[in-house]
Amino acid sequence: MRILFLDLDTLRPDHLGCYGYARDTSPNIDSIARQGVRFDNYFCSDAPCLPSRAALMSGRFGIHSGVVGHGGTAADFRLEGYPRGFRDRLAYESLPALLRSSGLKTVSISPFAERHAAWWFYAGFNEMHNTGKGGRESAEEVTPTALKWIEQNAADDEWFLHINYWDPHTPYRAPVEFGNPFENDPLPEWLNQDILDSHRTLACPHGPHEIGMYDSKTNPNLPRHPGELKDMGDVRRMIDGYDCGIRYLDGHIGSLLSALDAKGVMDDLIIIVSSDHGENMGELGIYGEHATADQTTCRIPMIIRWPGKTNGTVDRGFHYNLDLAPTLAELLGKQRAATWDGQSYAPAIASGEECGRDNLIISQCAHVCQRSVRFGPWVYMRTYHDGYHLFPDEMLFNAILMNPGERSAVFAIQSISAHHFTGDLALHFFYLNVGLPGAPYLARVETPAWVIQDPLLLASLHATLIAQCRILGRRAFPYALHRAHEVAVVTYEDKNKLAEMILAELNRQGIVADKSHKQSSKDLPGRTRHEL
Repeated sequence: MRILFLDLDTLRPDHLGCYGYARDTSPNIDSIARQGVRFDNYFCSDAPCLPSRAALMSGRFGIHSGVVGHGGTAADFRLEGYPRGFRDRLAYESLPALLRSSGLKTVSISPFAERHAAWWFYAGFNEMHNTGKGGRESAEEVTPTALKWIEQNAADDEWFLHINYWDPHTPYRAPVEFGNPFENDPLPEWLNQDILDSHRTLACPHGPHEIGMYDSKTNPNLPRHPGELKDMGDVRRMIDGYDCGIRYLDGHIGSLLSALDAKGVMDDLIIIVSSDHGENMGELGIYGEHATADQTTCRIPMIIRWPGKTNGTVDRGFHYNLDLAPTLAELLGKQRAATWDGQSYAPAIASGEECGRDNLIISQCAHVCQRSVRFGPWVYMRTYHDGYHLFPDEMLFNAILMNPGERSAVFAIQSISAHHFTGDLALHFFYLNVGLPGAPYLARVETPAWVIQDPLLLASLHATLIAQCRILGRRAFPYALHRAHEVAVVTYEDKNKLAEMILAELNRQGIVADKSHKQSSKDLPGRTRHEL
């Protein structure tokens, strides 16, 4: 048995041809997908880099392993304490240890352990090759080590080779001489100048003003990587830089496959293609970062080519990256470790049977503190610390963000106080996207049952809220409520009568009433009055 694991850092699946991307970024990866199973709803349990690979290798959620962030105790495995023997648990229960116990020589070509001082990453490997640049490697600095190993060892039986590429990760580093095969390809339709302008009103890490998280500095040695996004030319440079990184590493994957084919091992070679996390490219106003517990950051590609088993199929069940260890254990006839949180999806590979979970809980505790639930078509996000992005405490999105103006289903409120309201007054709520394209803003709207039960009333409420929010432009708040602290909702005629009565009383008392600056500006010609 021979297994090749291509661990491609920061690779979002929807930028691959086999996942439906219009740009030709991944011909070699697409070829692997045609020969195996492509998983559509595959997620890292804990984002970003360090927590994700900790979950993959240990088979445990971050809340159980202790690795949920990138620093402090949140970046360390919890001590086992008294039960620890001569070796720790990972020596026997890690993903490489499982494969090693099955008789495979386990090899890793990766700088990951040094990058994060995550020396536990080596647990279970027989042989480790550190490419030496801590994740700043370009593919041409990784491939020679891999090709040398293939030349010397591929013809042997019983090996597991893990190869880690970093080209989709910032800063974008594909060599200048590679060119730009996407310079004439369109950008995503939703991402336009208006959206960019709305994002530029935000002040947040990895927003358009500070691609580098804290500043807008650029490096002349990295011309593909912008420091700030001022116009659509900068946006193109950003997205093209990401896609060029994918296409460049895909070419290097082609070199590996050719070398393996020359060794005569392709017919029975198992190939796994995956990533640690995705990458926001404008979603939530974030560019070039994996900073949230959302669909874009936590969804990752997973492709498994296993000769003699299912091929050319798509699995749409929900799975975690930490499910890989129990899956391989079942396929190899090994017993799963008692501490693993994962659930095997071996039937999807063996027979094409869908065997996913009902929902997933995904987490991010490095850039923000969020826990989210992925269920049905929805992602519910709960923010405990927003990382200075000013996110609402709660957000509910369609898996692909609801379009502006769309709303969720209607839910009954289950709180204790809600039980005081019954019948026509029973409380319900729904989420309404009152934002702009590419800048979603989810408002929670609470309303009684007598509105919910009448489709026309519900539609009228929906339309009125959207129209009111549009009056204030990007500030996504109903105009009438914005002004509620100033005036009661009365007719214009009643307002004028009241003003006349007040003016008459002031005159009677000999008080001269001057117009305020605000009222004077309202009375200027050309001003538009918004009426309810």
